[in-house]
Formats: sequence, C-alpha cells, structure tokens
Amino acid sequence: MHDQARAGYKSIALDIAQRIVSGELPENSKISGRSLLAGQYHVSPETIRKAMVLLKEEGIVSVSQGKEITIVSAVKAHEYISRNNYLKSVYSLKQEIQQLLDEKRGVDRKFEDLLNDIVEASDRLKNLKPYNPAELKINQDSHVIGKTIAGLAFWQNTGATIIALRRGIHVSISPGPQVVLLENDVVVVVGDDAAQRKAAQFLNMPR
Repeated sequence: MHDQARAGYKSIALDIAQRIVSGELPENSKISGRSLLAGQYHVSPETIRKAMVLLKEEGIVSVSQGKEITIVSAVKAHEYISRNNYLKSVYSLKQEIQQLLDEKRGVDRKFEDLLNDIVEASDRLKNLKPYNPAELKINQDSHVIGKTIAGLAFWQNTGATIIALRRGIHVSISPGPQVVLLENDVVVVVGDDAAQRKAAQFLNMPR
C-alpha cells in the first residue's frame, strides 16, 4: 500500500512537471490549492502535498507559508522529467483519451447530419424520408463477409436500401454494387421497420 501511495504522488509530480514544460502552467503562475488539485487528480490532499514537496525539492515550484504554490522553473521541470525517463503519466493519457472521445462524438454528429442531408436531397430516397437511417454492424461470423452488395441481392432480400457504408473512420456514400463487405463494417440502411428488421437479420445470418 505504501509503494502505491508513493507511486501516486510521484506520478502527479511528473504530470505537473510535464504541464509546466508544455506551457500549460507557465512560470510565475499560481497552482490552485491542494483541495482543488486533490479533486482534479482524485487523490487525498496529503498525496498532493507530497507531490508538491518533491517539486519544491527539485526547484520547480515554491510554496509560501500560506500554502500558495508558484511555478518557478520550466527548465528544472524538464530536467526532472528527463531524469525520471518520463513519457506520459496516466493523467496525461486520460486527457488524451478524453480528447479522442470528444473528437469521436464530433465525427458521429457530422456523420448523422450527412446521412440526414443525403435522405433529404436524394430524389431516389424522397419517398423514404419518414424512415430514420439505421446503422447495422456486420459481425465476425456473418455470411455476408467477403461478398459484394450485388451478389447478396440485398434489396431483393430485405426491402431496405443501403445509403452508406462506414469502415472505421471512412464513409462511402451510396456504395456501388461491387463493394465487398467486411467484418465490422457498418451498413447504413433506410426502409420501414420491417425492412430494417429484415436487413439486420440478413446481415448477421451466420455462415
């Protein structure tokens, strides 16, 4: 338990040093009090205090009698990081993950808007406007893997119309009949409820 606590405050000290080096916490700026830092890093004030003691000993921050923390040296913060072979702490990684999640949500919103625009704009789909597009993922044991849309006679078998194919971050609008379907593809279809149910069943029938 003691080793885990020690690693915790060292990780926080390294993370704060990294934020100083990156310019997020500039020299001569003040860091919020221990209680706020404890809330940010989800640790006890004592753990934060130990992290500050480490940074103070390294000449990276100063701590006044009133517990005010001031950034002193970005150069010493860089030396501290390098000496500890610091790459990225779990806290920095969490920040990157959150950023990626935010970006993914943005992409999903754009994708949904694009689909709505397609349904609105396409003469071929004007009679299907009351039906919301459905995203159907192809499972790893589906019989459609490796087959073309034409070869599957998709519309004839389901009554649903494929308006887009999502493969990872790439989106194909109105994919052609010779497009080969792959595992984890997301097929976007429009049609009434019955057609969408048939499409879902058809796409994921086992081999």
